[in-house]
Amino acid sequence: MQVFLSRPDITDAEIQAVTDVLRSPNLALGPKMREFEEKMAAYAGRKHAIAVNSGTSGLFLCFKALNIGPGDEVITTPFTFIASVNSIIMAGAKPVFVDIDPENLNIDPEKIEAAITPRTKAIEPVIIFGNPARIDEVCDIAKKHKLAVVEDSCEGVGSVYKGKKVGTFGTMSNYAFYPNKQLTTGEGGIILTDDDDLADMCCSLRNQGRGKGGGWLAHERLGYNYRLPDINCALGIVQLSRLEEIKAKRARVASWYQELLADEKRITVPYAPADSDMSWFVFVIRLEKHYNQTHKESLMQKLIDNGVQVSNYFPPVHLQPFIAKDYGLKVGDFPITESVCQRTIALPFYNNLPREQVEYVCQTLKKCLDQL
Repeated sequence: MQVFLSRPDITDAEIQAVTDVLRSPNLALGPKMREFEEKMAAYAGRKHAIAVNSGTSGLFLCFKALNIGPGDEVITTPFTFIASVNSIIMAGAKPVFVDIDPENLNIDPEKIEAAITPRTKAIEPVIIFGNPARIDEVCDIAKKHKLAVVEDSCEGVGSVYKGKKVGTFGTMSNYAFYPNKQLTTGEGGIILTDDDDLADMCCSLRNQGRGKGGGWLAHERLGYNYRLPDINCALGIVQLSRLEEIKAKRARVASWYQELLADEKRITVPYAPADSDMSWFVFVIRLEKHYNQTHKESLMQKLIDNGVQVSNYFPPVHLQPFIAKDYGLKVGDFPITESVCQRTIALPFYNNLPREQVEYVCQTLKKCLDQL
């Protein structure tokens, strides 16, 4: 049996929506982009939504709009996808890492204040794997110290924490829509904010620095080509209309894994945090603490050899070669992250993953664990 790591969930409705755009004269900067933005803003309950070509671009534009750049520091987590950190560096600022909560794998709020300096301008919490635990505590710290919050919710569209939707906690927030995400536009992302000026700046920056109401060849500032075409937006509109269905499908797959792995003592199985309606992005297990990186790599290879695609979610960002070199970071700087990263494995996970394949993954995982 071959079990794939991820697969998108595209129906005839999405295909028809994209085809309709291809038959129209508006492939970019057209009505579907505006409709997608309006519907995303209404879904999140935020005043503005600005569609961009990726979550990475969205995070970068947030830092630019907030005038964060050289000489500034942004506090974030070393347990994340590289884009969270790249966006800070792209803006010219310095990422300052804070270790994670060993339970939920998000940035540990209790460690943040020790990392704040006079150069700190923002905190960038990451909704890791769709888990929003303790995001409110991060925002409370930011408010206390008068810092912006750039909420990296690229993995969290659909999650709700303590009655509040992910994407509404930050000064500025971002969703991302790569094909393995809960909601996909193929490639794409969206910036959310309630601030008129920040929204106007992001609209300008994503569109070659054109000003509000200005002409096509009138450029008020240095800008970028980070627009999201109407083709992608049409796909996103249909996906957004299916978000609750998609969340339910993913929750069902997660519940199968939880059921079938409940008695497996050699791993930690993820669960949604209390007070949340979690939108599952991936399903990442952790080997118990007596296992190490060598065990993990051996297990991953055994699973792959048995037809089960798995992935390494995540290697520590602070030990990526260019980041370690540029910022003088080393093994031992963030021990919880490093320990967790040696033991985390993403199992196959997507909307329409059949139960029989989940059963095969779990059976194969247990068999391969026996061989370590």
